[in-house]
Amino acid sequence: MDKVRLFFRKNFTPVTIMLVPHSRYRSYNVKLPLIVLYAMFLLCIVGGGYMVVATIQAAKYYRTQDRLAHITSQFMEMKSSIISLKESESRFRKLFSLKSKEDVMKAVVTEDTGSIDMNALKEQIDASIRSVAEIRRYLAEKKTLYVSTPVGWPVNGHITSGYGFRIHPLLNKRVFHSGVDISVPSGTPVRATADGVVSFSGWNGSGGNVVVIEDGNGFSTAFAHNSKIGVKIGQRVHRGDLISYSGTSGSTTGPHLHYEVWKGGRSVNPSDYLKAWVD
Repeated sequence: MDKVRLFFRKNFTPVTIMLVPHSRYRSYNVKLPLIVLYAMFLLCIVGGGYMVVATIQAAKYYRTQDRLAHITSQFMEMKSSIISLKESESRFRKLFSLKSKEDVMKAVVTEDTGSIDMNALKEQIDASIRSVAEIRRYLAEKKTLYVSTPVGWPVNGHITSGYGFRIHPLLNKRVFHSGVDISVPSGTPVRATADGVVSFSGWNGSGGNVVVIEDGNGFSTAFAHNSKIGVKIGQRVHRGDLISYSGTSGSTTGPHLHYEVWKGGRSVNPSDYLKAWVD
């Protein structure tokens, strides 16, 4: 019993706290039981601890928010990539539904609540990328072959002398004719029939003013009897580009264009390439 009285007497003993302002105002005295000071000190410790824990939790919350925003951004980017890739894949597969190779090549030449399975999403993207990449490689190869293969007429006219053996109109004997003669008026624009590089541009005896274009993939084309040449050696040209004007230079009996197609170092019948696309 004496210990209890001693405890209460000791802990409820008043303690005077003096507040002395740095001014002319008088000081203040505050009397508080000792146990109240203990309680205030304990509350300060508990409150400080709570503030530290709350600060740590808030920091974790904001980090989680940032991570969620980053994952959401990644997801939206990958979703956008899938849509874009599927649109590309669909467009390429539509090209394959065209009936002829020329249609395909012309189209190419003249031409997106719950947990997220990120691994599955990435696998889907990789599969779409591989599919589109294979289609792109195939089209690139076919496009290169298409633009380097002579296609169409170099001038608008009609053939007066075909490919093969014939009676030469000047020599009056049977000789091999390595191209076709297309009758057109002098000064008719002559256009390249394939993409390539000019390997010869100038005078060549009986051929007169001659232009030769190396088209690639083993093809080359020659245009003779021009009245005027509009390209230089080493110049790159595309199918449909103006390269010369027809005429009567060299050995001729009238205005026309002599047109030759060479494949693998040998002349072939140009008539086969005056059509559209051929195998």
